[in-house]
Amino acid sequence: MRRIEFIWKLPLLTLLPITMHAQQKVKLITLDPGHFHAALVQKTMYPEVDPNVYVYAEKGNDLQFHLDRIKGYNTRADQPTKWNEVVYEGKDFFQKMINERKGNVVVLAGNNKLKTSYILDAVQNGFNVFADKPMVINKEGFDQLKKAFEISKHKNLQLYDIMTERYEITTMLQRALSMETAVFGILEKGSPENPSVTKESVHHFYKYVSGSVLTRPSWFFDVTQEGEGIVDVTTHLVDLIQWECFPEKIIDYKKNVKILNAKSWNTTITPDDFKLVTKEKEIPAYLKGNIDKDGNLQVLCNGAFNYTINGVHAKVSVIWNYKAPDGTGDTHYSLMRGTKSSLIIRQGKEENYKPTLYVESEASKEIESALIAAINKINKTYPGVSIKKNTKGWEVIIPDVFKESHETHFARVTEKYLQYLQNNNMPSWEIPNMIAKYYTTTAARELANKTK
Repeated sequence: MRRIEFIWKLPLLTLLPITMHAQQKVKLITLDPGHFHAALVQKTMYPEVDPNVYVYAEKGNDLQFHLDRIKGYNTRADQPTKWNEVVYEGKDFFQKMINERKGNVVVLAGNNKLKTSYILDAVQNGFNVFADKPMVINKEGFDQLKKAFEISKHKNLQLYDIMTERYEITTMLQRALSMETAVFGILEKGSPENPSVTKESVHHFYKYVSGSVLTRPSWFFDVTQEGEGIVDVTTHLVDLIQWECFPEKIIDYKKNVKILNAKSWNTTITPDDFKLVTKEKEIPAYLKGNIDKDGNLQVLCNGAFNYTINGVHAKVSVIWNYKAPDGTGDTHYSLMRGTKSSLIIRQGKEENYKPTLYVESEASKEIESALIAAINKINKTYPGVSIKKNTKGWEVIIPDVFKESHETHFARVTEKYLQYLQNNNMPSWEIPNMIAKYYTTTAARELANKTK
């Protein structure tokens, strides 16, 4: 065990909740960081957050990669950060965190096998929690999460997950236009064969983050630790369906959600590809059971399911490939079909692999006039947004100033969470909808595993 900075051991007086008060400094604790999202929370400085961040983890590559990323932010030429990472390394890191109580917000982004237990134990011991997705990867975890939310409510703690995709500009404008009934009409009910809402995303194991090739931990390829694809990235997609289709409405998972069908399937990773992206010399023993007869690793990271939410038919799909073709990257497709028009986000070759929002409808002066009026309203918040007519309707033209990167979205959602901490004003729909979201993903996983 080692410390990177000497810490006085304070006597443990109570285990009362570490609640926030106006103007009180937020003190972050980074617990067992294993995913690069843990570092992205700190890519930006925040006035209300103390620059000293307390890190608790076992010694190893996951921790070192995290510290290296923070160091990179601190030493970059453009707007360097000034974080001071106060590190405790040791197998008893969780208990040490509980005993020392150096911070008031636990940041969790790493191995998902223990994440839900960390969440529950943290709130039981009075800590606020800011957790990367997914909070849970199976039904057992879902039950734990429900308990964690009950405790956090009782102790007046803020438990929240990091939903960065709500801050992508095409998604925000898709949501805004869907609420303009003169343009969109109302959301169609759809059918299993023709859902009215579709969210699809394609991701890649080999990718660049903060300008460098991302090193994936070996456990990222073990679905018992990372979670199957159907409960991982789909968290974002289910969240967006709830957030866009039923804005600020409470979703009761027992009444409003029904899983219709689900499936999951593998991506093949060669030994050379595995070594390249993990920087490991060989595939670890715990993955040997997932190696096929040709010596390749099979990863159950793809998933798709159909379900209804408030009677609306929706489809979610996530695909993981090893590496994107040159000049491309992760992609997103989103359809919302209304009675007057469809709102579609595409990110293919025609869009130069940049997310682009379209309004598609039969030619109508009435729709066009309504769309112009809606865009004028949007311009009050996002000046310069305009439309361009095409053969199927209109393309929404968005100024570059609003096109922030996925990494920048972490600052946006963190700022929102800090607001909830300081003002205790998390909307009443957020918690029930987080619960509904994780019911949806874990129930889909259960069905996919039953129907293989």
